Amino acid sequence: MAKVKLTLVKSLIGRKKEHIATCKALGLRKIRQNVEHEETPQIRGMINKVIYLVNVEEV
Repeated sequence: MAKVKLTLVKSLIGRKKEHIATCKALGLRKIRQNVEHEETPQIRGMINKVIYLVNVEEV
């Protein structure tokens, strides 16, 4: 499976609780923090939910 690199680019302040929880579940807590995940359907669904807050790169 491919890996994806996620970077939080916008603040979580004032966002919906579900979106904040999704970012935290992905491991993103601070702006410009990077994490890598295997690209699974579950991770892809989480990314799609908060795509306006993160940058996604294929690794």
